[in-house]
Amino acid sequence: MGMNPHDERATLCTQLSRYMEKHPENRANAERVLQFVMETPDCFERGHQAGHITGSAWLLNAAADKALLTLHHKLRIWVQPGGHADGDANVLRVALREAEEESGILGLTALSPEIFDVDIHTIPARPTAGEPEHLHYDIRYLLQAPHESFIISSESDALGWFTREEIHHLTPPADDATLRLAALWPKDKE
Repeated sequence: MGMNPHDERATLCTQLSRYMEKHPENRANAERVLQFVMETPDCFERGHQAGHITGSAWLLNAAADKALLTLHHKLRIWVQPGGHADGDANVLRVALREAEEESGILGLTALSPEIFDVDIHTIPARPTAGEPEHLHYDIRYLLQAPHESFIISSESDALGWFTREEIHHLTPPADDATLRLAALWPKDKE
């Protein structure tokens, strides 16, 4: 049996605090996410229209020399797989679920239970869908796939495995947060 949501929220707060200690260069983002989690009871629900928690995966292949990116259908940029928590306070589980759903790859594993990166980004309004502009408080984990075969989901226009160098030359380009993830990618994994 898993933890109750209150315990999972507390675990996430502890993870965010550890992340801040290890990554002072990204402390401002992590502090904002931590404050959001502590002060917003429904932070894991996409119905919280000002913003919500999302979980993402920096997904490496078995050799750890390529990362999987998706050409996001709505945003038209290359990003890492990820998505809404939809009420789940275990954001690592969210990242694993979303990466599996978006890639069709089963058997993904977390290379660490610790947070790999934190980002806050604005999602543009979609008036036809009734969605106002809002923030994604995105928590990213380092995951690994057992193979490179994937299935493109309806959320993507394309998927691809890319080396660190290739990520910098994508068309359309990867967003700045994805380029930061490429820079964080452990060099001993290449």
